[in-house]
Amino acid sequence: MRQLSRGSKFLLGMFAAATLSASAFAQSWPNSTVTVVVPWPPGGPSDIAARPIAKRLTEDLKQPFVIDNRGGGGGNIGSAAVARAPADGNTLLITSSAPIVINPSLYKKMPFDPSKDLVPITNLLRVPLVLVAHPSVPANNLKELMAYIKEQKGQFSYASAGSGTPQHMTGELFRSVTKLDMAHIPYKGSAPAISDLLGGHVPVMFDSMIAIMPHIKSGKVKVIAVSSDKRSPLLPDVPTFAESGLPAVVSYAWYGFFAPHGTPKAIVDKINVETQKIMKQPEFQKILADTGSDYVGDTPENFAKFVKEESVKWSKVVKESGATVD
Repeated sequence: MRQLSRGSKFLLGMFAAATLSASAFAQSWPNSTVTVVVPWPPGGPSDIAARPIAKRLTEDLKQPFVIDNRGGGGGNIGSAAVARAPADGNTLLITSSAPIVINPSLYKKMPFDPSKDLVPITNLLRVPLVLVAHPSVPANNLKELMAYIKEQKGQFSYASAGSGTPQHMTGELFRSVTKLDMAHIPYKGSAPAISDLLGGHVPVMFDSMIAIMPHIKSGKVKVIAVSSDKRSPLLPDVPTFAESGLPAVVSYAWYGFFAPHGTPKAIVDKINVETQKIMKQPEFQKILADTGSDYVGDTPENFAKFVKEESVKWSKVVKESGATVD
C-alpha cells in the first residue's frame, strides 16, 4: 500500500482538526443572545414566520432569540445590516423574498449583494397571491376582467403593498404576460392598499392570502384568480391563473431564513435542523394551514438553488416590465 507523504499527513491532520473545531463550535452555539433581524415594520407577514420560530428556538436552544424589526429601503436596510454582521451565528435574517431576489434587479444601487453576502438556511413559508377586485368592477373571472381592462384604454390601475414587493412584481408579471395597459399604485403596506380597495379608490390589487383572506371571506372583495401552481385549499373554488388561460403567471410570496456569508456550515446546518423540527410541530403546521402555505422546509443547498432560480425569474420580469424604484 502506498505510504502518505509527511506533507499529505500534515494536511489531513489540519483538515481533521478544522472539522473537529467547526463541529465543537456548532455544538457550543448559541452561547449568547441571537438577534433575528426582520427587515420590515412589526406586524407584517414576515413576523408571522419569524416570531414563532424565534420563540421555539429560544426554548429549544436555551438562549434568547430576539426579533429586531428594522424596516426601510424595501427590506434593504435590515438585510444589509445582517450581511455586514459577524459570521458567528449571532445575527440572522428572516425576510420576504423582495430584498433577496427582486431588489437586486429593481434598485440601481444595492447596499449589499444577496448572492454573495448571505447564506440561505431554509425556506419557511410559501404563500400564493390572489388577484382581487372591488365589487363594482363588472367582472367575475379573469377573462371578463381582462376584457374590461382593455376597454379602459390605459385608464386602469392596480394596487400593491409597495414597490418591489412580491405583490407588485406579480402585477408586473401579469401585465407583461397579458400586454395589458395598467398603472401601478404602490402603497406603504397591504393595510392601506386594502383600505383603498374596500373604499373603491382602486379597482383591483394583488395581495398575499395572509392579508386579504378576511375580506374575501366577508364578501367585501371579489377574488378573480390565485397565483399558485394548483388551487389553494383555502380557496378551493378559485381557479389558478393557469386554469384561467395564463400558465406563465405563477408566483408566491415566500419567507426565508438567512445568515451572513462565512457563517460556519456546522452552525447553518444546526439552525436548519432545529428550524425544521419546529416547522413540523402542530403550532407551525397551523400557521402553514392558515396561510395556505405548503411545507417548504428544505436543506440549505436546495434552498440556495431555489433562491437562485427565483433571482433569474424576477430579474427577467423586472427587465421586461421596465419597473424601477430609483
